[in-house]
Amino acid sequence: MHLSWFFSNLPFAFLTALAWALLAFATSLVVKRHAIIDVFWGSGFLVVLLESLFVSHLWSAPEMGSMHLSNHAVDHWLHLGLLIAVALWSLRLSIYLALRQRGTAEDTRYVAILANTKGSNDNVKALKIIYFTQGTLLFLVSIPLQFVAFANHVTLPVLSVVGLALAFIGFGFEAIGDDQLRRFIANPANHGTTMNRGLWKYTRHPNYFGEAVLWTGYYLVACSVPWGWATIGSTLLMIYLVANLSGKPMLERKLKKTRAGYEEYMATTSSFFPRPPKRLK
Repeated sequence: MHLSWFFSNLPFAFLTALAWALLAFATSLVVKRHAIIDVFWGSGFLVVLLESLFVSHLWSAPEMGSMHLSNHAVDHWLHLGLLIAVALWSLRLSIYLALRQRGTAEDTRYVAILANTKGSNDNVKALKIIYFTQGTLLFLVSIPLQFVAFANHVTLPVLSVVGLALAFIGFGFEAIGDDQLRRFIANPANHGTTMNRGLWKYTRHPNYFGEAVLWTGYYLVACSVPWGWATIGSTLLMIYLVANLSGKPMLERKLKKTRAGYEEYMATTSSFFPRPPKRLK
């Protein structure tokens, strides 16, 4: 494990995350919608991982030239497997959100955030509160991915396989939940009603649960390399974000007012971990 290289790259990874957030801000000025940051959020992890992999392979090039290539075969497949997993998840999420936002008004969550922030210029407030915060979170949450990018030795190959498998399971759970919701919303007969079918019958937020499973998988991949267990803080931060924040309170307050039967749905359906729905007495 090239720990010194990992730490040396942290400022570059942070600048990459901030640059991606600034690109999202510039895009928001064109589309007139700060919710565009949600589109950039998922793909930002792929961008930071690519930066870390590029620097890792750039700095290790002289070392690789003096050693037999087979000595690096294990970390090569690990890097490739992680890259594929992150690319599939991040690009699907960004494309899904981009399509869902097309032609819509500003997300009420961001309207509320700006309304509750001091200052007269909404763009300046958004840059500080929304984009800088998201860029910083992107950097912090992606630390397990950055860490694996600089690994040159896998101590627990089985754990890396289990982690990648868990990441793909989480990816599938999230993707299926999103597709079920998309189909439900697209049907005019469901307008104003509550989605309580498929995965949504067992958890009110299958997308958030799937994402938590996915990031747990990424953490297990990090644990397969020396000192990877130390990135637990980033994984816990991500799980906290999806399980307790991510707009859930504001979203559910809105849905209680706009979706028939949503309060009953909340009373019978788990907010996070999938389980059979309760029966109302």
